[in-house]
Amino acid sequence: MDFFENYLDLNQLVTNAVGYLPRLVTALVILLGFWLLYRLSRGSLKAALSHTGFHSKLVGLLVNSIFKYALVAFGLVRALSQLGVNVGAAVAGLGVVGIAIGFAAQDTLSNTIAGFIIFWDKPFVVGDWVTASGQYGKVQDITLRSTRIRTPSNSFVVIPNKRIIDEVLENYSKHGEVRVEVPIGIAFKEDIASARKVLLEAVGDVDHVLSDPEPQVVMTACGDSSINLEVRVWTPEAKFKRGTYFTVLEKSKHALDKAGIEIPFPHLQLFWEDLDTRVVKKLSSITASGKPAA
Repeated sequence: MDFFENYLDLNQLVTNAVGYLPRLVTALVILLGFWLLYRLSRGSLKAALSHTGFHSKLVGLLVNSIFKYALVAFGLVRALSQLGVNVGAAVAGLGVVGIAIGFAAQDTLSNTIAGFIIFWDKPFVVGDWVTASGQYGKVQDITLRSTRIRTPSNSFVVIPNKRIIDEVLENYSKHGEVRVEVPIGIAFKEDIASARKVLLEAVGDVDHVLSDPEPQVVMTACGDSSINLEVRVWTPEAKFKRGTYFTVLEKSKHALDKAGIEIPFPHLQLFWEDLDTRVVKKLSSITASGKPAA
């Protein structure tokens, strides 16, 4: 008892507690007010953001995470200031810590910012067929850090968002119908019109090939060993693109073989002039005997 009497003034403690109680109640009321503000405003805020065309995942992230934690943090700062805490010093300390974390996580922050850009710009959505960073497949999921693609071989590819916005992206699902371009070559001696007729008849009954726009066969170049043609057909959806390509290529090969139209393999033809007579004779002897001349 002597200790409490000498070092603790109970009356003073009670007086201080009673004087401090209104501040504590005010701080709790402030926190409760900010929490209620979030609960009451989140529905209308989600509706407003969705109405502006924001992606549903971005809306959920903005409202359920960023907006909520920003309100709670602001309410906590106000509550602590009511309790007499030096909020300015605490905020300054948090700022220094935030800068240090930012330098340590530059790649993560870059990918997060890129994720916001993807959600805002919408170059693709979940379900689209794309080629990104050299990977072709169907978009399975989009997060703030990465985009997940399922390839035709059923592998799961995770691509950082920063790489997607820094490189060329090809979206095959953006406008619906997709053109499939299949290259094939014929010999120079063959008639292009006849080959075109054979190829058009061959691809006319291929599954998922549209009649409107109608298939085409065009000449693209005179190659080193062949006349280069390109069979162009349209499919209704991007998911049929790869399968249609392989089927059209196979059908074209069989049709040209059946019609007797040559598909040449690469070859090299040599011409020489003013060769020494002895060299010509030696080459002739090799050709005739099949063995090197003596």
